[in-house]
Parts: sequence; C-alpha cells; structure tokens
Amino acid sequence: MRSRPIIRIVKIKKYTFRLEIYPNLEGHREISWEIFPYDYDAALYAFSNKNKLNHLIEKNHIYEPKRNNENTI
Repeated sequence: MRSRPIIRIVKIKKYTFRLEIYPNLEGHREISWEIFPYDYDAALYAFSNKNKLNHLIEKNHIYEPKRNNENTI
C-alpha cells in the first residue's frame, strides 16, 4: 500500500495548482484528493469556480476517462 500521496502539478487556464491524490486514505471508500493554489490569483479563481474546478479535476486527473470503443455493461 502506498502511504504517501501522489502529487501532480496542474495548470487550469493560467492558474497553477498542486494536486495531492490520496488513493488509500483510511476510512474512505473512494479516492480522496486536495488541491493547493500556487498564488493568490489561483486561490481567488478556485474560490470563485469551486464546482467547475472539482468537475475538471475529477474528469481529467482523478478518474480514468472512458474511451469511445469501450462497452459498458
């Protein structure tokens, strides 16, 4: 089991964030993650666009994107 988080640098629009992914956090069923802005402007963007930012991070960086040719059963 991995005890340290997976750290990625994510750039959304012109703002830079540090994404920490915790795959095996005790007491949680799903993957947990946190995002940390690099500067004040990125913090303001994250505060103003929280739902949009959550959706983008989960879609592009947390969960594997589905391919067009995969069958869903």
